[in-house]
Amino acid sequence: MAIQFVDTAKIYVKAGNGGNGAVAFHREKYVAAGGPDGGDGGKGGDVIFRGERNLSTLMDFRYKRKYVAQNGENGRGANQSGKAAENLIVKVPIGTVVKEANSGLVIADISQEGDYVIAKGGKGGLGNQHFATPTRQIPNFAKPGFKGEEFEVILELKLIADVGLIGFPNVGKSTLISTISSAKPKIANYHFTTLSPVLGVVRVDEEASFVAADIPGIIEGASEGVGLGHDFLRHVERCRLLLHVVDVSGSEYRDPIEDFKLINKELVSFSEELSKRPQIAVANKADIADREQIERFKEFCRQQGIQLFVISAATRQGLDGLVQTVYNELQKLPPVTIYQPEFVPASQAVDGNRFDIFRTDDGAFNIDAPWLVDILNTSNIDDYASLQYFQRRLRDSGIIDRLEEMGVKEGDTIRIEDFEFDYVN
Repeated sequence: MAIQFVDTAKIYVKAGNGGNGAVAFHREKYVAAGGPDGGDGGKGGDVIFRGERNLSTLMDFRYKRKYVAQNGENGRGANQSGKAAENLIVKVPIGTVVKEANSGLVIADISQEGDYVIAKGGKGGLGNQHFATPTRQIPNFAKPGFKGEEFEVILELKLIADVGLIGFPNVGKSTLISTISSAKPKIANYHFTTLSPVLGVVRVDEEASFVAADIPGIIEGASEGVGLGHDFLRHVERCRLLLHVVDVSGSEYRDPIEDFKLINKELVSFSEELSKRPQIAVANKADIADREQIERFKEFCRQQGIQLFVISAATRQGLDGLVQTVYNELQKLPPVTIYQPEFVPASQAVDGNRFDIFRTDDGAFNIDAPWLVDILNTSNIDDYASLQYFQRRLRDSGIIDRLEEMGVKEGDTIRIEDFEFDYVN
């Protein structure tokens, strides 16, 4: 049974949260005032994408769309730190481009085998042992763990090939790639025999080779969704050189010159940059074409300034020269495109000081700062030292300065989720 080819998917990833630091005090017989000994929380697990060459489709992501790493363990007494969570490994095909769904910016290009951190786990919070000072010997608070990064991502599989074979269906692209490489695509005399891109390694000699991709048949209107649509055009984007294959024999009563123009029109519609990629015209099925047909297409290519090879993939006519020329041309071109990371996640700062403040209809100042809620949940506001620590975080994070800029006055209500207090200058 054939594996369905899927080259796009949208999934949700979330790294683990860091464990909370512990509030604990040393308890031992005959030892008075043992002091704070709350341990630190463990780090949350990362979400890591692992490039695998033996994978060729994103099919698995159609069935599972949520990937969540484990949280780090909370700290414990006796200076015991929580255990760091294991990373979540997600296997993807080589050539998978990971984009943040909302912005469309690239997070990572899985261009080779190896691990790529997509979402970083949160750091563990510090236990109360870190907050003891000569004047604060009984700190009754600890730091919460930081949140792990989370976002929806778009996965796009863009094959990594040096050369892309483009052209209308049934012009002989599959026969050509099966002849010059070890690839074995399905070959038949009807349109859209090839329903997924096919990669093949073309050996020039023992130490020289390149990768070619047979791109499923593009037809007029493909960029607008006609036929197989433009879904497979993305697999040409990385190709450094295009082999534009036409049926010079006109065996299906088509004009190879018009076909050549229409395919290039579709490339322009899909991507202006892609349309400017170097091309070599390949006039296939020369063994069943008459001389007049071949000469007419030769004259067209000469006028357009396009390099042409007249071949027959079925009989291997002209293939050696084509392969050597392609290899020579590739030596002059830049390497395969690798997309550089663009997306910078709003990852937790060391102080966790990202916040937003807005006023409500009742005149209260609402502070939106998830990290501050975590601190409130792990603080004892009735404890003077803990309250001092909380107030210092408000000042150090810039929240107090922002409130003053917004015109806060003595006695105004400050609200952090369900927690309210009056502003005191």
